[in-house]
Amino acid sequence: MQDVGIRLKKVRELHDLSQRQLAKRCGVSNAMICLIEKGKSRPSLGLLKNILEAFPISISDFFSLELAQPARAFYRSTDLTEIGSGLISYRQVGVGAAETKLQMLMERYAPGADTGRTLIRHDAEEGGIVISGHLEVSVGEETQVLGPGDAYLFNSRIPHRFRNVGKEPCVLVSACTPPSF
Repeated sequence: MQDVGIRLKKVRELHDLSQRQLAKRCGVSNAMICLIEKGKSRPSLGLLKNILEAFPISISDFFSLELAQPARAFYRSTDLTEIGSGLISYRQVGVGAAETKLQMLMERYAPGADTGRTLIRHDAEEGGIVISGHLEVSVGEETQVLGPGDAYLFNSRIPHRFRNVGKEPCVLVSACTPPSF
């Protein structure tokens, strides 16, 4: 997540907010906002999403700031934009959700990586195919462990969670429409 601090400061200033005002809106300390903006702290994806809800702006749109490029059809591995953090990598095809109604991701979950105890839900549909490793996917009351070649497809309004229960990294390709971050 390079340039997170620079991007956050730009968005905050575009909305004419002080660091203190932003911190109050999103329920974090002023010091945390300051550290992020100075590049001295890398927020988790959950914290960044919480901060951006104060504007509101999606994580995808946040990372597309200053990166606007002409429409493209092809992307090399090095062109994918990292929008994840910690034990979970989300490498997005393209620069942001502003140009497309479909979000494509190459996801990598380190062993033990988990999207969190709090189930995720958002206004979209999503699907994915496991390339390698194993991923436990919970959707509503149902839970399955998926391996290479296995897939999922569901309405994202249903609470869900992803967790690598294996001893090796899990890699998958996923899509979400409309983009969720």
